[in-house]
Amino acid sequence: MLTVTNVVLTVHDHDEALAFYRDRLGFAVTQDVSYEGMRWVTVTPPDQPDLHVVLETPQSWPDAPQADRDAALDLLAKGLMSRIILTTDDVDALHDALSAAGVEITSEPVDQHYGVRDFGVRDPSGNQLRFNQPLTSAPSRA
Repeated sequence: MLTVTNVVLTVHDHDEALAFYRDRLGFAVTQDVSYEGMRWVTVTPPDQPDLHVVLETPQSWPDAPQADRDAALDLLAKGLMSRIILTTDDVDALHDALSAAGVEITSEPVDQHYGVRDFGVRDPSGNQLRFNQPLTSAPSRA
């Protein structure tokens, strides 16, 4: 058996990322540990507690030159560092809730030719998140 237990999402600020993932998306904080100037933060989606999303800043890369850390922050701000795709059982209701909460919506819900209805948002660091629902289970919305 081989399973994915941790994925790394680059963020520019741990506290802003925690406020977004915990307070807006309902993720649970599973670890928030500081050690020798670094900070290890993980969150889990509310319905998938065995998958840990590591929120990591380029500043915490101990062996990276400052120029590389700066380059990573530039790419992050442009939305070119990380992406996550999440599945929900009601993509339209989630879109409405996130929109009402002030989350930056990058694309409105649409039926995709590849069998899902989805929409996109940006987290405070610039990461692109897509939320989808298989079309076979999507409620009809006129």
